[in-house]
Amino acid sequence: MTQRGTQPVDFTKDPRPAPELVNAAVARIAELKQQLNAVILAHNYMVPELQDIGDFVGDSLELARKAAETDAEVIVFLGVTFMAETAKVLSPDKQVLMPRLDARCPMAEMVRVPQVLKLREQYPGAPVVAYVNTLAEVKAVSDICCTSANAVKVIAALPENEIIFVPDRSLGAYLQRQTDKIIHWAHGYCPTHHRILAEDILRLKQEYPDACVLVHPECTGEVLDIADRIGSTGHIVRFVDELQHQYRRFIIGTEKGLIYRLQKLHPQHEFYLPSELVVCPTMKKNRLEFVVECMQKRAPEIVIPEDVRVKALAAVEKMLAIV
Repeated sequence: MTQRGTQPVDFTKDPRPAPELVNAAVARIAELKQQLNAVILAHNYMVPELQDIGDFVGDSLELARKAAETDAEVIVFLGVTFMAETAKVLSPDKQVLMPRLDARCPMAEMVRVPQVLKLREQYPGAPVVAYVNTLAEVKAVSDICCTSANAVKVIAALPENEIIFVPDRSLGAYLQRQTDKIIHWAHGYCPTHHRILAEDILRLKQEYPDACVLVHPECTGEVLDIADRIGSTGHIVRFVDELQHQYRRFIIGTEKGLIYRLQKLHPQHEFYLPSELVVCPTMKKNRLEFVVECMQKRAPEIVIPEDVRVKALAAVEKMLAIV
């Protein structure tokens, strides 16, 4: 049974490092950034103290673009491994560090190269669109990548009428709603977004009928059906910006970490999470002490075989070319 609450999310109640430890770690990270000529990229799902040290905080598309543009010699990526891999694919001359290599996206692990090749045999002539939530080796056998922010545009830009989409069945089903093309999707999914239930959102709507419901397209169709707006975490941030004068309360259908960023941007508004279970455990493996350690040791480092990187780069660059 999900844990339900009717109060706005309050990060001050979450276990957090002691202030003196945070201050010492932040000071040390600042020193190391200067020594290494490093940039810190943090995903919206990071714990608050890691969002606070990020030079850039955003969704996977925004961070991929920052990785491609940065002049830093070292990229410290605070997210999950596929994101850091994408940064390395785009910046082979830069060292890409990640505090925890075991922070692996469950969805990305749900499709591997043999499955993609089998889908190609099953649907000959259909291009493979790989959600950025995939391993580099999967991107390397795909035609183009996409993120939740630009997936609809990517599908529309392809001339073919049949598309293979991997790995997320929920995002695949959402894309099918947006196009007349035929989408053949794999059966991966995001466990965290699938813990968001329509009944929990409807319960909150009963209590706060004036609240606006913003959800991520990795959610199930039942959740998408009752949303006011659907989009990536970056889109959700922009939705709140656009709607801040129309709504005071927002029900946020994505991982808990995004609400911290929204609270910082809009302290006068209230943000509700459908369930306290909407937390990605692998994202939360990243912690301040691990950031310090990885910068001091310059490890763990993301390494991708060059033949895989070059093939994956072609798919990622095609994605970035679509505005």
